Amino acid sequence: MGVFSKKSITSLIAEANEQGEGTLKKTFGSWGLVALGVGAIIGAGLFSLTGIAAAENAGPAVALSFVIAALGCAFAGLCYAEFASMLPVAGSAYTYSYATLGEFIAWIIGWDLVLEYALASATVAVSWSQYFNELLKVFHLEIPVEFLKGPFEGGVINIPAIVIVCLLSLLLIRGTQESAKVNNLLVILKVTVVIIFIALGWQFINPANHDPFIPVNAGEEMVKSGQMSLTNFFSSEHFGQYGWSGVLRAAGVVFFAFIGFDAVSTAAQEAKNPKKGMPFGIIGSLIICTVLYVLFAYVLTGLENYLVFKGDAKPVATAFAKTGYHFLNTALIVTIIAGYTSVILVMLLGQSRVFYSMSKDGLLPKMFSDLSKRQTPWKTNVVFMVFVSIFAGFVPVSDLGHMVSIGTLFAFTLVCIGILVLRKTQPNIERPFKTPLVPLVPVLGIIVCLIMMVSLPVESWERLAIWLALGLVIYFAYSKKHSKLNN
Repeated sequence: MGVFSKKSITSLIAEANEQGEGTLKKTFGSWGLVALGVGAIIGAGLFSLTGIAAAENAGPAVALSFVIAALGCAFAGLCYAEFASMLPVAGSAYTYSYATLGEFIAWIIGWDLVLEYALASATVAVSWSQYFNELLKVFHLEIPVEFLKGPFEGGVINIPAIVIVCLLSLLLIRGTQESAKVNNLLVILKVTVVIIFIALGWQFINPANHDPFIPVNAGEEMVKSGQMSLTNFFSSEHFGQYGWSGVLRAAGVVFFAFIGFDAVSTAAQEAKNPKKGMPFGIIGSLIICTVLYVLFAYVLTGLENYLVFKGDAKPVATAFAKTGYHFLNTALIVTIIAGYTSVILVMLLGQSRVFYSMSKDGLLPKMFSDLSKRQTPWKTNVVFMVFVSIFAGFVPVSDLGHMVSIGTLFAFTLVCIGILVLRKTQPNIERPFKTPLVPLVPVLGIIVCLIMMVSLPVESWERLAIWLALGLVIYFAYSKKHSKLNN
């Protein structure tokens, strides 16, 4: 057995059917999985990154960026749904890659998912702290600015971000069922506030804020007039700053907002009826959130000029102030905080399940798959409570968002490839849900994801390369020698 050895589908199905002590508890019904997806999807990507992407990249056309990102997610989501119904095992894309592309690729994607979920948690925690401070101002209290920002943004440390990560990690350690109940309540609250924002804000839209809908990109104009070649444009500072290139780059940035259905697949082993529940949870949460996202982005950029959102970590509060409904401001802030909280909770849960699966396969130390009496991988939760807290306390939100986006797109690309491989190598295996129009849907998923990856800043690629290089060192130094499949 070598680095490209694969786990058999039979063994994965047997693992999924394990129950009792030492296994993850069956907790989630179909609507619980939808709530899990919505809980992860609606958060910082909507409440913070929408404003950032509008100000720096797409202008009002950030609504189109959400459509493009959702399209890529739809293709990848259909592929995820087939895998999740067929292989309802914790680990998401890591497990699917192990069964189709082999251990080495599985390690890479598992290591990538760790980056995705950990940094997603940190990203949201940074935004959470800003809104928490806004809530304190209502009661005439305020946290000093140096304790709301990391050293790279002129502060010292982001204390509220660290505190919320620690509290939610402790909740996950206490139990999955308790965490699911808290998540369901938070999801109801934040979906309500999104609908209220759209309904009340729509009547205050200023058409002038949507004109032009796609701001002019100086580089694109130079290409049209022959002053710059297309090749030079792609490497110039103009690429991604408004125009259609800005719409594409914004799609890559806000793609971060859609990773919720990925988190649903990590909980497959804890679903009561995964064959039906997983496709329902993945596709259902994606459809609900896409509709809300596009409407929300349109209203946000209609209430306030997109340039106002530059450097603003709380654009929703800034835009909603235009409505004059000041008595709802506090309720809006409270609900956004609740929404952010559910995102951090689901991301931390997803990350721990990926590490749990990798540890079960011997690729990581056994401690990461040790379960408490409440059937939670508590040691993993403790380790990442520390790891995520460090990122949340010291790293800027925009840098974190780009890193999560490229990691997510990479994972989605491999899942789409996995469907093509499995349809070829094992065409007769039972598939409770089948991705339609194969190979068209997976191929389109790969193309859209790669386009958005290319549109992201070079720094994102460099950081991903460094993270994967570190992962390769760990794989060849430890994981390859301790792999249960290879031994």
